[in-house]
Amino acid sequence: MDLQECLAGLLAYTKTKAENPLITSVEMDSRLAQAGTLFVAIRGFTVDGHHYAREAVEKGAAAVVAEEDVHVDVPTVIVSDSKRALAQIANRFYHSPTHDQNIIGVTGTNGKTTTTHLLNQILQDDKRKTGLIGTLYTQYNDEVFEAKNTTPESLVLQRTFSEMKEKGVTDVTMEVSSHALSLGRVRGTEFNIAVFTNLSIDHLDYHETMDDYKQAKGQLFSQLGNAYDKGLKVAIVNNDDPYARYMMDVTAAPVLTYGLQDGGDVRARDLRARPTGTFFTLVIGDESIELNLKMIGRFSVYNALAAAAAAYVSGVSLSVIKQSLEAAKPVPGRFEPIEEGQDFAVIVDYAHTPDSLDNILQTVRELTERDVYVIVGCGGDRDRTKRPEMARIAATYADEAIFTTDNPRSEDPRLILRDMEAGVEGKPFRTIEDRKKAIRYAVQQAKRKDVIVIAGKGHEPYQEVAGTFHTFDDRVEAKEAIRDRQERER
Repeated sequence: MDLQECLAGLLAYTKTKAENPLITSVEMDSRLAQAGTLFVAIRGFTVDGHHYAREAVEKGAAAVVAEEDVHVDVPTVIVSDSKRALAQIANRFYHSPTHDQNIIGVTGTNGKTTTTHLLNQILQDDKRKTGLIGTLYTQYNDEVFEAKNTTPESLVLQRTFSEMKEKGVTDVTMEVSSHALSLGRVRGTEFNIAVFTNLSIDHLDYHETMDDYKQAKGQLFSQLGNAYDKGLKVAIVNNDDPYARYMMDVTAAPVLTYGLQDGGDVRARDLRARPTGTFFTLVIGDESIELNLKMIGRFSVYNALAAAAAAYVSGVSLSVIKQSLEAAKPVPGRFEPIEEGQDFAVIVDYAHTPDSLDNILQTVRELTERDVYVIVGCGGDRDRTKRPEMARIAATYADEAIFTTDNPRSEDPRLILRDMEAGVEGKPFRTIEDRKKAIRYAVQQAKRKDVIVIAGKGHEPYQEVAGTFHTFDDRVEAKEAIRDRQERER
């Protein structure tokens, strides 16, 4: 594809040279430039790609897209917004891959990862070739690739869709973060189905207000279904969430609602929770089927309903949905039990928002009559307003709340803990700054049938302290602590 073909979607730009070189790749990282590359200079939060245009050209870049003249010896295409131009160029360069795929985007504060994994499994069980993009990894064709962001940048995303298409992938399920929507990462992605799980306090360090956060999430729905002649477009919305009406109002697409309360198009009836699983009748329109999930908690039911609704709209039968959901196991780091033969329960969960922490602790309280220990921290350089609320929730449900570090990043962990402690009045708690020691303390204290919840980091295999990533996995630490206790008790 030549340069002019790459630029065909851009409405207005100027060029410093008339040449029309052949473009063999598109990059936004100068280190990846090579002969034939079209380098797009992006102004990021910490790095300005314009400063690296010359390096890209030295590596062989045939042309540059930028917001100003970068004074190089190859054609420079000057645009008003290079990030927006990148999405258009990437989509064109990779021949609009999502036009021929069933793309399902899942957005919301909580439940995105579990919902996408459940849906991906259902589609696989329906004998489809699937792709999955999200917080844990990108996966397709039996290959797993590391995830740097919940939702990749537009260039990476279009390249990934193109590679999936070449491998025969027909259905792609992906998490869509509010950051990605605000930053335009999914521009050029043609979604068939958009799923809204819920909205609660999170990311206010970035969005500043809940209204801004709501509007960011709403972009997924406002961009859906404006053209009815390009196949089925459907918005699937959690009808029980206070922000459901907003998501329905901003989309032109047909809406399918789900929930536990009456009025949802897809709903759970006769819900019965047990320590070993959750039983309910899945109702979709005038069809229904009994389900016995291995997963526990009302939040698990919401995730299952969202996945079932998206699968049903995608043409999967209720019998396949039932078979798949009943076989589903917990996603890594999401209400994941740690089993080392101990006589008390240990659960690791990614809960890092007030709502998600409240949900898992409420579930734990409903299922146990013994003591509950909660280990929780809050991330540094992030929304400070949720810290006291996280602490309050932990202290409310726990017999002993243990406040510790999460990923302090550049902040002083002691200051983060002080913010948390300010939310607890009249309730006992313990502060153990070292997360490893906090986990070991809880394991040593636990008695038969007690429950330890280790919240906040879930699947993460690291702890970020003062800009350095240290190997640290809550699941590994819990197992080692349990084995050490067992060794001492022998």
